[in-house]
Amino acid sequence: MEKQKKDEEREHRIKMEAIVDAYCPEEQAIGWYYYLQDRIAFPFKARCIRERSISPLRKGEEVTAESMAPEDGCMHEMFVMVKWKGHSMGLPLAQLEPISADEDTIEAVGDWHYWADRGYEFG
Repeated sequence: MEKQKKDEEREHRIKMEAIVDAYCPEEQAIGWYYYLQDRIAFPFKARCIRERSISPLRKGEEVTAESMAPEDGCMHEMFVMVKWKGHSMGLPLAQLEPISADEDTIEAVGDWHYWADRGYEFG
């Protein structure tokens, strides 16, 4: 995956809102978790934009994101709970793109995508 061009406005927002005062990987994960939980308006419709070996979704499939996954499941990557084919499951947020969501949700998910696509990691 090609690294996104550096976005100073997004970098500033992430540093000042998502990972502010986070000094270790666990604090960064918790910061991201609550940043996303506070900014994302659930439920929202989303489309799979990339396939992952840990997920049954295929590119182009649509799901309804219902909530953040439990906090303890998001210590290395952010996951959301979705409805898919009658089942509820956790999927990587980086795999999903909002298709019917408010501006804050789109921006917050975009911030996570930016972080992940730039290759940033907790730590």
